[in-house]
Amino acid sequence: MGIWAFIIGAVLLLLLLAVIVLLLCFGYVYYTHLKWDHIPGPPRDSFFLGHLPTLMKHMKNNVVIYEPFFEWMEKYGPVIRLNALHKVMIFVLSPDGVKEFLMSPKYTKDDFYDRLHSMFGKRFLGKGLLSDRDYEHWHKQRRIMDPAFSKANLIGSLGTFNDKAEEMVNKLAEKADWKSHVRMHDIMSRVTLDVIAKLGYGMELNAIQDDQTPFPRAITIVMKGMVEERNPLAMFNPYKQAFIREVKENMAFLRTMGQACIEQRMKVIQDGEDIPKDILTQILKAAELEGGCTMDDFIDNFVTFFIAGQETTANQLSFAVQELGRHPEILARVQAEVDEVIGSRRDIEYEDLGKLQYLSQTLKETLRLYPTAPGTSRALEEEMVVEGVRIPAGSHVMLNTYVMSRMEKYYPDPLVFNPDRFHPDAPKHGYVYFPFSLGPRSCIGQVFAQMETKVVMAKLIQRYEFELVEGQSFKILDNGTLRPLDGVICRLRPRGEYKASQK
Repeated sequence: MGIWAFIIGAVLLLLLLAVIVLLLCFGYVYYTHLKWDHIPGPPRDSFFLGHLPTLMKHMKNNVVIYEPFFEWMEKYGPVIRLNALHKVMIFVLSPDGVKEFLMSPKYTKDDFYDRLHSMFGKRFLGKGLLSDRDYEHWHKQRRIMDPAFSKANLIGSLGTFNDKAEEMVNKLAEKADWKSHVRMHDIMSRVTLDVIAKLGYGMELNAIQDDQTPFPRAITIVMKGMVEERNPLAMFNPYKQAFIREVKENMAFLRTMGQACIEQRMKVIQDGEDIPKDILTQILKAAELEGGCTMDDFIDNFVTFFIAGQETTANQLSFAVQELGRHPEILARVQAEVDEVIGSRRDIEYEDLGKLQYLSQTLKETLRLYPTAPGTSRALEEEMVVEGVRIPAGSHVMLNTYVMSRMEKYYPDPLVFNPDRFHPDAPKHGYVYFPFSLGPRSCIGQVFAQMETKVVMAKLIQRYEFELVEGQSFKILDNGTLRPLDGVICRLRPRGEYKASQK
């Protein structure tokens, strides 16, 4: 009798403790939410999970998680509150808000970027330029790296842009028979990887020729890991453990390769041997003068540059091919411009880039509809009022160019692909379009990326006629960055054959 009484007492005590813990959790979430409950927003899906079920449902169905925002914007206005467990996110979708938060250095990046520092408990981008939340540390790194992206160095990059783009179009000749199906995202990922490897780190990965190169797959896996980590319960899901291990292995692969590359270059410099005039050399020389950079800093930026320099540029190129394939009349205008400016020349020169005006407009319109990096976020240390809404100190403020660039109030017929929106004389809204962010934390490589994109697209258009294979969904895959779900599958043939067939 005594044993049973003890067991029953222990069970009741455990139940009481569970109830107390549950009540404490309820109280903590309720108390935390009270601070922001005055801010408009859609009804929560549940008390604990907040709006997570809606967002996770969109991810599961390969729908961009920002799609509900268009309806929410109409109903609740440009400042919207979303809840996820005890977290509260404030989306500010107005030009004034974007200007305030992005143009001033006083708003630091928020703890969302801690997910990029480490993922699933393992160092990922660390304190690289993208993820560093410490403004002073970031500013020091930016000073070190700015010279590597000077105009003179960018002009010097054109040789590699041309060489790799030429290698890409020659590789495409193997399947340019108007019958074979070519997944353009794959080839774009390979050419952009070869470019950043060569210009950034003097590495010849040969990804254009060898589709088994491990780098593209490693980048894809870690990007998928970024998406998975949005779900705070992923770490505890037993069905996700194998995938999480794979993510960690691929992060380790990228960082190990980075360290080996950097240590080898340091030795070459120390030994006084000939060194490549690439981004890594520029960074190491500037860091020696500045002092205080660690090996982790160098590795963090190695991984950051590889992902930012390859993934986002490949996605933009792929979406550009997709939209040109969907709009033959726009493609014809781009072809005419390329023929006039480049003709049959192999190499594209710096002066040519400014003359490719309509191609530039097309690439900007691509980023309007498909910003590969859809948004950014900032921490608010002091209370302020935005669009008449009081936002408390301690808020996480999200800015999103994907949503703003698809709003009717800023772009008439926003879902229509129209490069003339970016004609120099066309009216434009400020602080709506920011695919490379804005202000002091804007992307250091944006000019590099757009020069590369223009050269690769011009070479493709110069050499090939292409059309989209039927039956593609044209959906967007949110993989940390935005990429075309189906990969943009095309048929190609040399343009000379096309011109001859039209006679």
